Amino acid sequence: MKLIPVYAWTKTTVHMENSARKFKKQPWAQGVILLTCVVVAMLLANLPWTRDAYHHILETSLSFTVTTPSGGGITFPKDMTVEKFINDILMVIFFFTVGLEIKREVAFGELSSPKKAIMPIIAAMGGVAVPALIYIFINKGTAAASGWGIPTATDIAFAVGILSILGNKVPVSLKVFLTALAIADDLIAILVVAIFYGGSINLNLLLIALLVVTFIVILNLIHEKRPWAYLVPSIVLWVLFYYAGIHATMAGVVMAFLIPSTPRYTKQYYYRKRDYWRHKLEEYDSIEEPGGFPNGPQRHVLRKLSQTSRNLISMSYAQEHALSPWVNFLIMPLFALANAGVTIPDVSYFNIFHFTPGVGSVSMGIFLGLVLGKPLGITLASLLAIKTKVGTMPDKATWPMLFAVACLGGIGFTMSIFVDTLSFGDLAADLTTTLRDMGKVAVLTGSLCAGLLGSALITIINKIQNVRK
Repeated sequence: MKLIPVYAWTKTTVHMENSARKFKKQPWAQGVILLTCVVVAMLLANLPWTRDAYHHILETSLSFTVTTPSGGGITFPKDMTVEKFINDILMVIFFFTVGLEIKREVAFGELSSPKKAIMPIIAAMGGVAVPALIYIFINKGTAAASGWGIPTATDIAFAVGILSILGNKVPVSLKVFLTALAIADDLIAILVVAIFYGGSINLNLLLIALLVVTFIVILNLIHEKRPWAYLVPSIVLWVLFYYAGIHATMAGVVMAFLIPSTPRYTKQYYYRKRDYWRHKLEEYDSIEEPGGFPNGPQRHVLRKLSQTSRNLISMSYAQEHALSPWVNFLIMPLFALANAGVTIPDVSYFNIFHFTPGVGSVSMGIFLGLVLGKPLGITLASLLAIKTKVGTMPDKATWPMLFAVACLGGIGFTMSIFVDTLSFGDLAADLTTTLRDMGKVAVLTGSLCAGLLGSALITIINKIQNVRK
């Protein structure tokens, strides 16, 4: 009788694990989790009984002080809080995986040849330039002017997730086009952050960082393929970037482009070792042990064979594969929880089109940049590329459908919120907080509208095109 509840509990646990595994494999799963975290963060930041605790947790210090022989102290990392730990350390891992993805696409994927890459890259450039110009036009000469980089980004997880939900309403070629565009967009966003949203540069530390990069390049040249050899230089590079005034997340991108993308062993070497260990496995088969197969020597052989097989996978691919679940289902949700929690004192935060002389309208600039600027920029740049015969229209695509898909490029979310957290730092503290919070609300509102607009247009255009057939 006692075994029945245990069996039922075990069966339920296995079923839940299988369901969770299936859920994680869905292309829209990350988007659902991020949206849930946004809602939770907004509730925590605005409910009277959780608001203070939410901000207190984010502002909790994680720095520690080491006492020096002279009686002084060295605090490390400087001004580190829970929020900065997420944005400056955990997000390094996010940018590392983004860098690995870009590197893979450039080497083997949709950006691997000029013919494949030119159209998405030109479209991405248009999708960055037009939102930035709209924002600058609205906020030129105001306190909000420095936030022009916020509406320039596309969130690949949400955009691709929506396309997967829409299914065969969108030609496969346009799905590939948007994915490649979002990857190129990520690369441009990384450059924008590195160039325009760092602090004052400490040239001495930057020079040391370049020496560390040179050392890592030498490791590549001597064909060093062991992960531990790159771990310590990566940490040193992060510290140097952190104190040099370049945003520390850029260390993740730099390391992604520097670690080896070729496997440690060649195919011929693997086949030779595989045959050798297989022969050994058969040779030890005559040794009988109570445990049966595999016996002790055979277990050793199998470990060696497994180790040899693992070294056939490049460090770049192995790291991307290992880190992606952690990034998608832990780091990004934590980022959303820490950064989407905007305390909204009044309804003016939702007044998108309100403009204050001298301050500007960060909300209008971001909203129009995402909802209007992104699809216009992507479509006009694509039109220019095709008319000049530099690029070609994706297979089976039409201009109305391309514009509808381009609307999904206005889903800024992750990168837009990240750039928002770096903007307006040279203003008074209260004004900085207000502009950043209004910017986050505008990013969430604009991304939601862009997603709904794109989905609606795709559905309508698909129906019209089916009727015409």
